[in-house]
Amino acid sequence: MRTPHLAPRLRRPVPHPAARLVVPLALASVLLLTLVAIDWHPLITLDGDIARATHRWAVDEPGLTHAFRILTDWVWDPLTMRLLVAAVAVWLVWRHSAWWLALWLVLACALGTMLQQGLKAAVGRARPVWPDPVDSAHYAAFPSGHAMTATVVGGLMLWLLRRYGAGAVVWRTAVAVASVSVVGVGLTRIWLGVHWPSDVLGGWLLGALVVALAVVSYERFESAPERH
Repeated sequence: MRTPHLAPRLRRPVPHPAARLVVPLALASVLLLTLVAIDWHPLITLDGDIARATHRWAVDEPGLTHAFRILTDWVWDPLTMRLLVAAVAVWLVWRHSAWWLALWLVLACALGTMLQQGLKAAVGRARPVWPDPVDSAHYAAFPSGHAMTATVVGGLMLWLLRRYGAGAVVWRTAVAVASVSVVGVGLTRIWLGVHWPSDVLGGWLLGALVVALAVVSYERFESAPERH
């Protein structure tokens, strides 16, 4: 008796770990956005309590406040982050001829900026107002542009390092720098009194969502049958 020939099973592509984060990040972002938009009292109260406490500390510690202004206005400023992305995109093209990847990187950052500005205009949340401000900022408050941009850029830089096989020392250093930058810029925005804590949380969540979507979409684009 002849054994019937069985066609080989096609392997399902293994989803990128970032794919598991898309739905939770999207749900958390929408929930926070809704609570901010409807001025949910418990959130507004918590925001106010934290903002008033940190503003007192900022007034009482002018040296530390000045250092935070330098960090947030120069080192972690969105323009600095975007220039880093531009430099990395040029490097990808120059050293690896990775035109699609460089374009994807720039587009991801641009779309993140558009999302951020669109939400600011749509929500129109007022920034904290103080009789003795230590810093100033423009446009609406939610989400924090500094926090969101740092999260998008930091996350994409780490993804690129993984793709190009960064060594253990480089990887650990990059993770530490990215973590300090993302957390640090968010905390400085609260300390300087230009954002409510939930603005920063929204920036972190939305930035992480942009990174997850960018990574998943590029991995799928790269593994599409017509690409091989």
